[in-house]
Amino acid sequence: MNQLQISKKRKFVADGVFHAELNELLTREFSKDEGYAGVEIKSSPRLTEIIIRASKPQAVVGENARRIQELCSLVQKRFAFKEGAVALFAEKINNRGLCAVAQAESLKLKLLAGLPVRKACYAIVHQIMTRGAKGCEVIVSGKLRAQRAKSMKFRDGYMIKSGKPSDVMVDFAVRHVLLRQGTLGVKVAIMLPYDESGKTPGACSVPQPDIVIIRPTEN
Repeated sequence: MNQLQISKKRKFVADGVFHAELNELLTREFSKDEGYAGVEIKSSPRLTEIIIRASKPQAVVGENARRIQELCSLVQKRFAFKEGAVALFAEKINNRGLCAVAQAESLKLKLLAGLPVRKACYAIVHQIMTRGAKGCEVIVSGKLRAQRAKSMKFRDGYMIKSGKPSDVMVDFAVRHVLLRQGTLGVKVAIMLPYDESGKTPGACSVPQPDIVIIRPTEN
């Protein structure tokens, strides 16, 4: 990354481009059964930490940490980091059922394995709802059976579609599945449960705007 003094706006854009390119690189690298579910970047003047979230972190690290070391060298050369200025870590997803990226990747693998669309989508919806989600929506679009493209929607529970709460309380992911008949688009949206304490992995700590919480007064 360019270390010159740049404006806040340009730095914001540069950080966004770096995150998008890195996420695309990791998505292609972990396209099998590692369960890649996103990346988090923590930057400091001396070191940039890249945390890779996956359902199988041992597959990301590799035998004797060889795979993650090779990936670290690749990222260092690709994005022009100095020697020792970047470090990669693998982190396990605490609640895979409430992670839209992980569920979208799981649905993608099911479709690539030849599982019927309805059966695969209902399995994903069931898994999401059994993990405590308030609602979910799975949309698969493309040439499903006939030559004409169409969309199939699978919903369960409660879902917020618009406004600021949808940005905070809904986890969303999009994936593309390349099949013989064409490319399918997969969209997964999960309405996260509310947990004020923050002890539930993957839950949202912000209450819905239409919920009133009455607390006892102190005498």
